[in-house]
Amino acid sequence: MFFDRDDAGRTLARALGELPEDALILGIPRGGVVVARAVADVLDRPLEVLVVRKLGAPHNPELAIGAIGPTGALSLDEDVLRALQNVSPEYIDREAAAQMAEIERRLPLYRGDDPYPEVLGRCCVVVDDGIATGSTARAALRWLREVQAQPVVLAVPIAPERTVQELGKEADRVVVLDTPSNFVAVGQWYTHFDQVEDAEVVAALKRGVT
Repeated sequence: MFFDRDDAGRTLARALGELPEDALILGIPRGGVVVARAVADVLDRPLEVLVVRKLGAPHNPELAIGAIGPTGALSLDEDVLRALQNVSPEYIDREAAAQMAEIERRLPLYRGDDPYPEVLGRCCVVVDDGIATGSTARAALRWLREVQAQPVVLAVPIAPERTVQELGKEADRVVVLDTPSNFVAVGQWYTHFDQVEDAEVVAALKRGVT
């Protein structure tokens, strides 16, 4: 059990250990940014928010056919697209545009007008407050691959073992503090797991070394 997201982040930072000097900590909003703030503070590395959106399949939005990130770079899952067979380029364009519009709505809220940092060739650590299905984390990792971040690390306090194994195929390194067999939901492993509001995300991003 973690007391709260700050407690989880500090513990996660110790498990991560030393990182390259130019490493960037990327928190997935909203709760992941609070955990990432603690990680960044302990390891003295800059913090950023990573707003990524998965591209949903036709008639099944929960099935990801790819991901799009804050710079507009698109990563498609060719295996899923081959299995579905009938996903047109026009559909992909529409879905990408819709998800990019949501990213563009959120980013100014969190970052104002600041340009997004360069991640090419940079160690990027994706942090969330926990993982259930892994779809958002997978989208984040695939987007970072597309923009050639290196290495790509996933760090979360809690996740199911099977999901961790799957995400291990997407990242160069995965750090998870616990993979309980009786996993039901992320919140069950925190004493305090209040909903995180946008204002708290903004405040976390403004504190510390960034």
